[in-house]
Amino acid sequence: MTCMTENDHKMNPISREHVEVDGIYANEWGREEVLHRGQTFPSDPQLGASEWELQQYLFDNHHTGETDQRLIAKSDETRQKQSKQTSPRKHTDRGDK
Repeated sequence: MTCMTENDHKMNPISREHVEVDGIYANEWGREEVLHRGQTFPSDPQLGASEWELQQYLFDNHHTGETDQRLIAKSDETRQKQSKQTSPRKHTDRGDK
């Protein structure tokens, strides 16, 4: 008796089933298509009913048309201002010792 892994039990959706997650899906022949939740998986014109596999999630967080500030790379000057104190000489003497 052979040991079955978790991947052996995985079943990809087939044509005419409902899409559960927004993403880019590829069928058995490698044709990729963007599908949204609630749509049905299309049939292939040559294969008919085919199996679909999720290739990539759709991720869209640019609702206002601007890039999220957390995703913008910060310059070295900005990082130095926000960095921790690495030397005791940078400590401001407040007389509260």
